[in-house]
Amino acid sequence: MTHKPENSLESYALAEHVGVDEIELDVRLSRDGELFLLHDATLDRTAGDDSARGLGPAADLTLAQLQAVRLDSGRGVVTLAEMYAATRTFIQLEIKDPATVPYLAAYFTAHPDDAGRTILTGFDPDALRHAADLMPTIGRCIIVKTIAVADEFEGGWRGLLDHTRSTRFACGFEGLTPRVVDAVHDLGLELHVWPLRTIDDMRRAVELGADGTTSDDPELARSWYEQALAEPAARA
Repeated sequence: MTHKPENSLESYALAEHVGVDEIELDVRLSRDGELFLLHDATLDRTAGDDSARGLGPAADLTLAQLQAVRLDSGRGVVTLAEMYAATRTFIQLEIKDPATVPYLAAYFTAHPDDAGRTILTGFDPDALRHAADLMPTIGRCIIVKTIAVADEFEGGWRGLLDHTRSTRFACGFEGLTPRVVDAVHDLGLELHVWPLRTIDDMRRAVELGADGTTSDDPELARSWYEQALAEPAARA
């Protein structure tokens, strides 16, 4: 399958062409208060040439500076508004910087249709709690690397879900059991697993009864899902 640079308009178009249920991406805030899409804290890894290298934290740059560089997509960063204008699919919007939360609230107040196809995600419990306070009608998903990390929170993983007012729980595979998945479902919440890199990961996701997962190659992941469902253990 053809691949496109991450957090580029081309990658979102390809994901929609493949037929994904949701697109996962990452939002940050520029120095002058503009929302843009970038996974890393700097531009270096996704730089297309020297114009995007060695500039330091992206949060210290203005939007004009971020758009003037050349990334591996052949252009500068994509803004949040550009992404929504170019897509129709449901969006998993990961909050990379807690400072984005009030700016997101202002954006979604002005763009209610975009809010209606968005779930806010992230690893920072307090950022998600802030999002719940400012944007209570938009779903939230706390992400943890392992269930053990979630259990370190006061009240364990249930306390973490309560604190963030999450409507979805995204957890790494390590230590996750069908019993925990069932308990999350009993709360009326979805349970998603990550990362998905192999067919064995997909088999595990199906075995756990997970509601979803994320993959850098959704077309391949879809074929793995169909294969896992067709196997005898999945049908038993």
